[in-house]
Amino acid sequence: MHRVSHFLKDLYKNLPILLMVLPGAIGFILFSYLPMGGTLLSFKQYRYNGEGFISSFLNSDWVGLRNFKFLFGTNDAYIITRNTLLYNAVFIILGTLAAIAMAILLSEIVNKRLSKLYQTGMFLPHFMSYVIVGFFVYSFLNMDKGLLNSILERFDLQTVSWYTTPKYWPYILTFTNLWKTIGYSSVVYLAAITGFDRSLYEAAMIDGASKWRQIRNITLPLLKPLIIIMTLLAVGRIFYADFGLFYNIPRDSGALYPVTNVIDTYVYRGLKTTGEMGMTAAAGLYQSIVGFILVVTSNYVVRRIDKDSSLF
Repeated sequence: MHRVSHFLKDLYKNLPILLMVLPGAIGFILFSYLPMGGTLLSFKQYRYNGEGFISSFLNSDWVGLRNFKFLFGTNDAYIITRNTLLYNAVFIILGTLAAIAMAILLSEIVNKRLSKLYQTGMFLPHFMSYVIVGFFVYSFLNMDKGLLNSILERFDLQTVSWYTTPKYWPYILTFTNLWKTIGYSSVVYLAAITGFDRSLYEAAMIDGASKWRQIRNITLPLLKPLIIIMTLLAVGRIFYADFGLFYNIPRDSGALYPVTNVIDTYVYRGLKTTGEMGMTAAAGLYQSIVGFILVVTSNYVVRRIDKDSSLF
């Protein structure tokens, strides 16, 4: 009885905080934990029998690891894995560097109205869907009336069929990703920089330190724990590709598949042609397991080097 009474007392004491957390907890349960049951589809050959999802799921045959063999037993397995890993590695490295640089530049703007204007301008692309961004890119790269080809014609240079020439697309996709995400990514670092003790910078200025030395000796060391945490979280999703980026920007051009096909787009096309939901579930489970292993491994390495900078 004493334990029950103590529990109810703590519950009543923390009730306002618990109510604040409740919507997020419910959403987390509904969209993160309950869908875990769907991972069983990875080991079944799902067939809809007209009696609802649950009935179809229960009556579907178990197929073991066949969905995984179908997903990674083709000649495309190496290409989609390579593209997913390399693109995300580039996005993590360049995205982090660009976001930190942008946050530092914005923090150095003395005029706060201009700073807010620049922040808004950099943040705006984040709210655009890749469908819209795809049309923007198409207006630049269109073979007949695209802006880039018009400029090339003006200088009597050879025009390029952008949507059938794979070699340019790693750079196009990387630039598009940076343009769309840099503003949103820099907000976290900018918020951290804003909270730094300004007396450190004042002392450095008194000692004659230049802006670059202040950034190198004060800003970057103070940002180090946050950079590590954000990088670890990004590494956990290194096997997940942004579907909109790799599907809408290249406009699903078959000629570009060697450099634009990733796990997510490959599964989507496979689902459209074969209707195999089990393959989709297998891909999701594979990505989640590998992401979990990468986060734990990366965190272990960071913990061995600097315990205070680790995620957990």
